[in-house]
Amino acid sequence: MSERAAPFYCPYCGDEDLRPSERGHGAWECAACNRAFQLKFLGLLARGFQHSEAGGETI
Repeated sequence: MSERAAPFYCPYCGDEDLRPSERGHGAWECAACNRAFQLKFLGLLARGFQHSEAGGETI
């Protein structure tokens, strides 16, 4: 099993100075805005991708 990808930016301030938190799996700390947050994968959407017959994206 491969390791999950790390976030590139803080969701609150947009800074890139992120560090893994000691609070557990998926927890991160931002040194710029002093906030801690946790990321969690919820699952795949049931509807999946929708394509139109013309080949373009459905809006």
